[in-house]
Amino acid sequence: MDAKLKETILNPIFKGNPVTVLVLGICSSLAVTVELKGAFVMALSVIAVTGLSSFVASILRNTIPNRVRIIIQLVIVALMVILVDQLLKAYAYSIDKQLSVYIGLIITNCIVMGRIEAFALGNKPVPSLLDGIANGAGYGLILIVVAFFRELFGSGTLFGFHIIPQAAYDLGYMNNGLVILPPMALILIGVIIWIQRSIDKDLQEK
Repeated sequence: MDAKLKETILNPIFKGNPVTVLVLGICSSLAVTVELKGAFVMALSVIAVTGLSSFVASILRNTIPNRVRIIIQLVIVALMVILVDQLLKAYAYSIDKQLSVYIGLIITNCIVMGRIEAFALGNKPVPSLLDGIANGAGYGLILIVVAFFRELFGSGTLFGFHIIPQAAYDLGYMNNGLVILPPMALILIGVIIWIQRSIDKDLQEK
């Protein structure tokens, strides 16, 4: 694999993660990480929207007048969000009903618009598609990690299945209600950022 292409794919997931390094897309992490199922669907939705939006914007990049590029970008992103929302309505209605407001807010997600502006408008379609998918995956990875801990310790389940055995509750174990409150999402993301910066010396200087 070409070194530049490899960096395009791997950097947003690790060293250049849009959530932990660029601190983008934080707001949605508060609402959709109470359960793994919701976080997983949201992650896939953002991956699809970011990848396809970047791909389409890259194809049109030489035909978009500079003075209206933001408007056109919003139209492209809105179209992709509508398509994703309709697919969820058709094949995962219960989840779509739960996440419908937040799926719609993908339009305003800084990661989607940021990758179009920073990468897609200056690169060819395939690298732009991969960059969008990678940034969506980096965002989704953080959502899934946060949701894993919030659902496990807040509800004792993962994907709705009981993980913590009944014997533990019989011995006095209790689910931590604090974990499912929105502030805990920020605390967990803060811990992830701290761990990442502790490991990566390059990020410590930023």
